[in-house]
Amino acid sequence: MAKPRRARPVQPVADRHGHGRGMRSPVTGAHLPRLHSRGLLFEQTLASAAAYLKRLWPTELADVRFEVSPVAIEATASGVRRWRVYPDERRIVFYRVPMERLTRLHRRDDLHRRMFIESCVFRAVAELLGKDPWDLAPERFRHF
Repeated sequence: MAKPRRARPVQPVADRHGHGRGMRSPVTGAHLPRLHSRGLLFEQTLASAAAYLKRLWPTELADVRFEVSPVAIEATASGVRRWRVYPDERRIVFYRVPMERLTRLHRRDDLHRRMFIESCVFRAVAELLGKDPWDLAPERFRHF
């Protein structure tokens, strides 16, 4: 008869390492920057959404500047701002830390973070143009 195996305590998946060797080092090495950072992914997502909207609304968004600031300097009665629109200067400033840290997503993964950043870009541009965010790219959401 086979000997019953002893049960081991279940460890969280993040603590498991391949064959007990410990954490793996980054591919880039200790002295080089990481290939992907949250800030870089944030800026890439924001830039791609802005470029998409500029292709759809070339005359309205030709001279609009999209900027990223780490934190919002002022807060509103409803909370900390995620972006600020300056219509006279044709400029939109997005605040990275409030958008990343103060947002309650129902799933904390890269896809939902990207969708949230894109929705903020759409809402900020809609605020600048005086339109509804759904009217900026109506064909994008028709899948029939």
